[in-house]
Amino acid sequence: MQGQLKAMPVRPDVDSLDLRPSARALEVREQLVDFMHTKVFPAEAAYEAHRAEKGLHDSSVPPVVEELKAEAKSRGLWNLFLPSESGLSQLDYAGLAEITGWSLHLAPEATNGQAPDTGNMELLHMFATREQSERWLTPLLNGEIRSAFAMTEPDVASSDATNIQTTITRDGDDYVISGRKWWTSGAADPRCELLIVMGKTDVDAERHRQ
Repeated sequence: MQGQLKAMPVRPDVDSLDLRPSARALEVREQLVDFMHTKVFPAEAAYEAHRAEKGLHDSSVPPVVEELKAEAKSRGLWNLFLPSESGLSQLDYAGLAEITGWSLHLAPEATNGQAPDTGNMELLHMFATREQSERWLTPLLNGEIRSAFAMTEPDVASSDATNIQTTITRDGDDYVISGRKWWTSGAADPRCELLIVMGKTDVDAERHRQ
């Protein structure tokens, strides 16, 4: 090849981004790392022992989970994912979420940052009525209940939402949901009180607006 390489044009909207964590995030990070080492990692043995004793089909909550939740609340390591609750940005939270991934079965729930509850709480935070917030959002934020997310279907690769076949049709003041869901994240938990279902309300609309 001949000729000279040309410099890429400067994009101020990208090149000026500051991806460094805030001072608040650095402070929380230090507290979270200490929590992981002094509380979460030592609790893993009790968690695994409970699961081994109860068997693969048991969905009961190991007592150590509630102990860790109480400890996380007392340390201010609770609901870090939601800016209105934690005062952290999504960018700040990304680095903290990576730390909770060091103990995936324990740390996310211990800090109330577990899937699918975080996404469901964000949805409720943005769109729920006051009644819905009181019934589901507040208990979820308090770690008193769990929720589930029903997206996967048996006949399609429904990790791509455009493949979903479940329909949601308005009938007066009600909605009729027609479809089959399986492998619903969180549905087996005895604390699950809310199920968010993914479906299409307009199958004739543009592909990504159905």
